Amino acid sequence: MSVEPPTHRVERALRKAGAEVVAGVDEVGRGAWAGPVTVCAAVTGLRRAPEGLTDSKLMTPRRRAELAPILAGWVHAHALGHASPQECDRLGMTAALRLAAVRALEALPVRPDAVILDGKHDYLGGPWRVRTVIKGDQSCVSVAAASVLAKVQRDGYMAGLGADFPDFRFGDNAGYPSPVHRTALAELGPTPHHRLSWSYLDDLPAWRHLRTFRLDDGAEQLALGF
Repeated sequence: MSVEPPTHRVERALRKAGAEVVAGVDEVGRGAWAGPVTVCAAVTGLRRAPEGLTDSKLMTPRRRAELAPILAGWVHAHALGHASPQECDRLGMTAALRLAAVRALEALPVRPDAVILDGKHDYLGGPWRVRTVIKGDQSCVSVAAASVLAKVQRDGYMAGLGADFPDFRFGDNAGYPSPVHRTALAELGPTPHHRLSWSYLDDLPAWRHLRTFRLDDGAEQLALGF
C-alpha cells in the first residue's frame, strides 16, 4: 500500500496562527534495550521536500543513508539531542524524552515559536507550544525530516558501539531486541550501554539482580503504551 507524501499542512496552520519558526520533532530509540534515546528537531520552512521523504521506518537503510545528507543541507536548521541509557534509567522514559527534546530544541540557532511532535503524547510540555500529530512522521514534512536525521544518526552511533561489542550486533539491531541481541544478553549480560530498568532483565536469571527500579515505573510504562 502506497503512503501519501508528507505535506506542510500543519506547518502552514501554525504559521497562519502566528508561529514564524516551526520545528518538527521526532525520536528514535524509545523502545530499545540499549543505547540512547535520540531526538531531532528540524526547521524546514515551506519549501518542496526532497523526493521520497517519508517516515524513516518506511525506508530501507540504504535510502535513509542517501537521503540524510540531502536533508541536512535542505533544512533551514536541525539539531540532535540525546538522553543516555543511565538517564533513561534514572529519569524514566517520559522525562528522558523531554530532556533529549529540550537539548535538541535549545541547540537550534533560533528558538521555535511552535513544535510539531510526532504521536499523541506530549512529553515536551511547557513552556513550549506543542502540536501533537499522530503519524506526524508520515504526514508532516518537518517531522519526517527529523525522523530520518534522528534515525541515521543513532543507527550510526549504535554501529560504532557494535565494533566494541561484536556479539550483540548493534550495527544490525540498533539496540533493539533481535534474536542475536537476546542470545548475547543471556550469555554475556548487559553492557554499559544497556538500560537496566527495562523488564527484559526479569527473564535473565543470571543477570536480573542488576535491574534497577523507579517508584513510578509501572504508571509511566502504562502511559507510554509499553
